[in-house]
Amino acid sequence: MTDEVYMRRVLELAERGRGRTSPNPMVGAVVVKSGRVLAEGYHRRAGGPHAEAVVLKKAGSRAEGATLYLNLEPCCHFEKRTPPCVPLIIKRRIRRIVVAIRDPNPKVNGRGISLLRRAGVQVAEGVLKREAHRLNEVYTKYVTTGVPFVISKTAMSLDGKIATARGSTTSITGDEARRAGHRLRDQSDAILVGIQTVLTDDPRLTTRLPGVKGHDAHRVIVDSTLKIPPTARLLVQKSTARTIIATTHRAHPSKVRSLEQAGATVWVVKDQEGRVSLPDLMRRLGGTGITSVLIEGGGELNASAFRSGIVDKLVWFMAPKIIGQNDAVAVIEGPVNHDPKKAVDVRDFLIRPIGDDLMLEGYL
Repeated sequence: MTDEVYMRRVLELAERGRGRTSPNPMVGAVVVKSGRVLAEGYHRRAGGPHAEAVVLKKAGSRAEGATLYLNLEPCCHFEKRTPPCVPLIIKRRIRRIVVAIRDPNPKVNGRGISLLRRAGVQVAEGVLKREAHRLNEVYTKYVTTGVPFVISKTAMSLDGKIATARGSTTSITGDEARRAGHRLRDQSDAILVGIQTVLTDDPRLTTRLPGVKGHDAHRVIVDSTLKIPPTARLLVQKSTARTIIATTHRAHPSKVRSLEQAGATVWVVKDQEGRVSLPDLMRRLGGTGITSVLIEGGGELNASAFRSGIVDKLVWFMAPKIIGQNDAVAVIEGPVNHDPKKAVDVRDFLIRPIGDDLMLEGYL
């Protein structure tokens, strides 16, 4: 078997930690000796043992002289909850390591590989590099910028409508697409909506997956003047996730106090043309350890998100329906670029079927 085959297995294992390792990366590991797999494992949750520690414990003394496959360079710093993995790898006398990519964390970024080589461990890099970068795209952006990775998610008709009329709530896509949307919630640290979505839909913004206990993301509402009613389900439902309301100096202090008494966290952030500055909000969220944000907004919030440049990726679901009404709500309502003559380019664009609908994915 080749390095690439073992690395594909490593990526499969790492994927199992999606949505549970934040702010850490997803990492899988495989120990191989004389063409035989001795141990497999992955990083299951933040604060838990790293993938390297898991497989070396499983392999025990058999790990001496073996090859260790990892999708990410092993850590070498102590500024975290778990001990560094490089000393453990050296102690267990691993002969060779194959890593897909270096750790983009400035505290590591090649130092782990350098220490291993100095200890006499053979290190090969770059196997399935592209796939490994894509797997940990959230971690890479957060650890290098301190700002969350942002996904724009929406469900729309063929003619780009997300509701039949203003103030209406319509389920556009089918069950499979809706389940995929809830999986995105399960994998995200926070969900962002605008106040109009709250007033129209009164959403819970919880994760609901059949037969699975999902992870509730923190709920973030953009509400420049605090129009949110105290009876909104976001405020009164039981959930382990926080409700954060981002507002501006235009909000009355008494409303701020009443919402905080109701259990919400209210942030007064910078305003941009009288509205909440989304870039400033992203910086605030990143500062609290939130690494990924899923935007489930209406047309105006979507336009503002693209125009402000905070969106990294889009995951849009399209149903085989045509709404066609003059007062129907469009997926984008407003300019998406400060220069109205320019469009926003989407790259690495993919379209795939999901039930009776289509899932559109791409990067900004």
